[in-house]
Amino acid sequence: MTIAGRPTEARAGWLLSTPALAAITIFFLFPALASLALSFTDFDIYALSDLANLRFIGLGNYSALLGNPLFWQAMGNTMWFVVLGVPLLVATSLGAALLVNARMLRWRPLWRVALFAPYVTTLVATAVVWRYLLHTRYGLINYALGSVGIAPIDWLGSPNASLPAILIFVAWKSFGYNMIIFLAALQTVPKELTEAALIDGAGAWSRFRHVTLPAISPTMLLVAILTVSGMFQLFAEPYVMTQGGPSQSTVTVLYFMYEEGFKYWSLGSGASVAVVLFLIIVAVTMLQLRFAKRGGAI
Repeated sequence: MTIAGRPTEARAGWLLSTPALAAITIFFLFPALASLALSFTDFDIYALSDLANLRFIGLGNYSALLGNPLFWQAMGNTMWFVVLGVPLLVATSLGAALLVNARMLRWRPLWRVALFAPYVTTLVATAVVWRYLLHTRYGLINYALGSVGIAPIDWLGSPNASLPAILIFVAWKSFGYNMIIFLAALQTVPKELTEAALIDGAGAWSRFRHVTLPAISPTMLLVAILTVSGMFQLFAEPYVMTQGGPSQSTVTVLYFMYEEGFKYWSLGSGASVAVVLFLIIVAVTMLQLRFAKRGGAI
């Protein structure tokens, strides 16, 4: 392409990207800016009926939010989901990808479909099914535990067990998506490197550690960022399975935002929660990118 042809190429690029940019602007940028503006007001059900009742209160919603004990409990619960769920989900996804990528495994396409299927099933429907599986008296999981002499566990009624129960469901529901990403990365690992390591006498663990992991490290960073973002935005799972209980032990930040904005109709307060959550996700993502850059992953 000559220099003279570059303006034409640029115009064609802008023309092709305009629909996507317009969709991002309309469905993401404008709502995000509107939510930011809303967070500085006392927008509630009264303002919803008459905009004359709308008042600008500055940082009032944010100061009230930081002084709300339930917000800090929701933040603590969310951090537990992130700290426990991200390693669990990444490890499960990578293990499944290694399994379905193994040459010795028969019917690999069938396994890929079977392991990816939970991700494409309806979340609410599967959450309801898992509520029955985790039932204290009639659940299949407690029945299996009872067969090996373990007493029934009140999975969704105990503050200590409810969060791990939701984590197990989230891992089962979501790992298929990350598995596909890892699988695509594993298939790009140069076979020459693996074969050279095998000739040098490296075992399976050494090949995985010194050949496979460095080759897929950018993909691991991508999966970690997506998983962290997803864990910070958990809502449907605790909403369907526990309604934030017991004793508020599964209230997440997004669940708290839903209650503020749509249960109590304090839309200005709910918008401030959304802004704080957005800033937290951006900050954690930047930290991940910084550590990855120091480690040579990018």
